[in-house]
Amino acid sequence: MELDVLNISGQPTGRKVTLNEAVFGIEPNDHVIYLDVKQYMANRRQGTAKSRERSEMSGSTRKLIRQKGSGGARRGDINSPLLRGGGRVFGPKPRDYSFKLNRKEKVLARKSALAYKAKDGAIVVVEDFTIDAPKTKEFMNIAKNLQVDGKKVLIVLPEPDRNVYLSARNLKNASVTGAAAVNTYKVLDADVLVLAEGALPKIEATLIK
Repeated sequence: MELDVLNISGQPTGRKVTLNEAVFGIEPNDHVIYLDVKQYMANRRQGTAKSRERSEMSGSTRKLIRQKGSGGARRGDINSPLLRGGGRVFGPKPRDYSFKLNRKEKVLARKSALAYKAKDGAIVVVEDFTIDAPKTKEFMNIAKNLQVDGKKVLIVLPEPDRNVYLSARNLKNASVTGAAAVNTYKVLDADVLVLAEGALPKIEATLIK
């Protein structure tokens, strides 16, 4: 697949790039996409939820009522889970939600996500650019020129660019990342993928080995 390379004014530069079929032209695998996104979301979980069980409560250990004859449920001290303010039974404990995913599966998932964007015609290639100083207005003008304003857009640069990142940080529908940090979740979460010309070979080199 060939795409025109645009400048930040949205005009064709006269150059074209060919998307590598080994990355952008494969048959997407939905299952590995699911696994990769699941792992990404699991790794973001803090896993710090915690509730106190009976033994961790502060309170008297005196048995409140006799064992039999009350007509009600048997209970021990005031920390009993049967009572308001007592400990919780089988409550959450801090845990690690992360799990391992094989590298080949992760690579296939990223290829599949990029292939979906290519099939949907949701990829725009722009020549490498930067912004002299963090200016959200200038970033918005670039997005408007590329006709991606109003859409959820992911801009992939050859290397992380602090000024471009800061310019897009206040926009809820825009995110910026370096080519090395592209992942399945970010690609699928965006409506349009804007690839800097210099980021393409780096993405392909990472996914083709």
